[in-house]
Amino acid sequence: MRIWAVANQKGGVGKTTSVVSLSGLLAQRGKRVLVVDLDPHGSLTSWFGYDPDTIAHSVFDLFQHQGAVPDGLPAQLIADTSHPDVFLLPASTALATLERRMVGVGGMGLIISRALAQLWDDFDYVLLDNTPSLGVLMVNALAAAQHLVIPVQTEFLAIKGLERMLHTLQMVMRSQKHELPYTIVPTMYDRRTQASVKSLNLMRKTYPNNLWRFAVPVDTKFRDSSEKGVFPSVLDANTHGVRAYSHLLDDLLTQTAAANGSGHG
Repeated sequence: MRIWAVANQKGGVGKTTSVVSLSGLLAQRGKRVLVVDLDPHGSLTSWFGYDPDTIAHSVFDLFQHQGAVPDGLPAQLIADTSHPDVFLLPASTALATLERRMVGVGGMGLIISRALAQLWDDFDYVLLDNTPSLGVLMVNALAAAQHLVIPVQTEFLAIKGLERMLHTLQMVMRSQKHELPYTIVPTMYDRRTQASVKSLNLMRKTYPNNLWRFAVPVDTKFRDSSEKGVFPSVLDANTHGVRAYSHLLDDLLTQTAAANGSGHG
């Protein structure tokens, strides 16, 4: 199992779109994939037709056992998506109350790691979609992940958010004493606007070692996919956005293989 977290401390930069796009493409390449919604807003959960306001069982259930994860619980929480090889661990809006409830409870930063350990042989890839705020959920994601994908909208304010995210990453890596490789992914790129071009150039200059070599363009097909509850690559495999995510997936798999010292599996 390979675990990728998709995170940024700014909302609206394409985190959920990245998770859905990459997971759909992985499934089309014969992989069995679990997507995990760690955002109280539940955008990923909503994408697949579930309501985070009314869902009976969700990721929230994992945090109800004083830092332990009961045997079999993670498997019970898994829901289907519109692809037979992609499965969802949904979010509920109750996740927003976690910080308040968890005060003084130890071991809460490793709940997701413990849950995924139970599912280790069931999936090839796990993608974690994150809340934009730093807290117990993001700490869980960064602790569980083997690679971090940071989508950044190609505009100035999003680059400021990227600085915050990288500061958080350094902080978490220091406290957990483990290195987490990361890839910065420029999103919503519009080469017709000066703001987009300038922002991308600034990112290339500032983060030459960790910035993905391409950018995901603005693509209305992503919105159409979310409205229909399907994967972008299923709706239209040849759209610019899907082709960009396919290139990104190639690069992530190459990095993963290099880190693993083995093949893509």
